Amino acid sequence: MKDKACRNCRFVTEGKTCPSCGGTNLSSDWSGYFVVRDPENSNLAKRLEIKKPGKYALKVR
Repeated sequence: MKDKACRNCRFVTEGKTCPSCGGTNLSSDWSGYFVVRDPENSNLAKRLEIKKPGKYALKVR
């Protein structure tokens, strides 16, 4: 199964719904990713308002 990225929060998942925000607006057209392990201590996660650990797409079309 191909990973998809949520257009709302950019969380990357294999499912049909986003486990991070619960959205169903997913796209298979995305590029690049970064992994957030500790969102409370990550400057990037704070800047992008990411609250949950996981894999996030850099660009979602």
